Amino acid sequence: MTNLPEVRGRLSQTRLLNDLTWLRVGGPADYMFQPADTEDLQAFLRDLPADVPVFPMGVGSNLIVRDGGLRAVVIRLGRGFNSISVQDNTVTAGAAALDAHVARKAADAGIDLTFLRTIPGSIGGAVRMNAGCYGSYTADVLQKATIVTRQGNLIDLTPEDLKFSYRQSELPDGAVLVSATFQAPTGDPAELHARMEAQLKKRDETQPTKDRSAGSTFRNPAGFSSTGREDDVHDLKAWKVIDDAGMRGATLGGAQMSPKHSNFLINTGDATAADLEGLGEEVRKKVYETSGITLEWEIMRIGDPLTD
Repeated sequence: MTNLPEVRGRLSQTRLLNDLTWLRVGGPADYMFQPADTEDLQAFLRDLPADVPVFPMGVGSNLIVRDGGLRAVVIRLGRGFNSISVQDNTVTAGAAALDAHVARKAADAGIDLTFLRTIPGSIGGAVRMNAGCYGSYTADVLQKATIVTRQGNLIDLTPEDLKFSYRQSELPDGAVLVSATFQAPTGDPAELHARMEAQLKKRDETQPTKDRSAGSTFRNPAGFSSTGREDDVHDLKAWKVIDDAGMRGATLGGAQMSPKHSNFLINTGDATAADLEGLGEEVRKKVYETSGITLEWEIMRIGDPLTD
């Protein structure tokens, strides 16, 4: 660690990442840095040698880390970055705050961020991926996102700066999201909480929430999204084309496409990252063969395969 900056937070070497992802797979990162606060993160990024890559990691809910691990410094934000504050109809949340917690605290104040309630993960990931459901997206309610650049500068970005599109945004290379501010419609707190309970109930009925998964595996084709509205068109949903390809319940090693929801890739107990990614690629191939549609991964895959 001689070439890495001094820190006030926690800096560890050769940190296994499998216990930090929802799928429970992945090799080691060369280093992991958990900054004490924003200033600690700024100083670290400013003084880190420019040729050392960084990877900001949230709660690992939408991530496959390959079995060979990651040649980078993983930056993982913790307690110094999970605050949630409400003023009028504006909510500001640290990047490490869980989406569900933000939705609940907003509802307490009569602010409608209910769509966040069923999204697994943290606010940093929600902004990065333009997370959304039930016809609402992060891009619809974001006022600004605060980042630390790779050079250690603290700057605010507008939705226009982030160039939001379906399930993605554009961040400067090496930048780390530290907080986001949202402005949303108001509503009756009791009604907002009741709506979230209904959404949770529906999710648990239709998705394998008790299994080790990373949420939806593939984006819906042609940018269609799971809005949950009555006029929703299902003929171009990822789960439908996977079903049509006969891949519901398909397995490879310890990986399986969930029998309950065929767009959920699950670790049945002893899957490797190679099993999971390999099964996903088999699904993509079968879907292309049967429908001519090329499914795009929604789960992020990073790192190196395991070599002999």
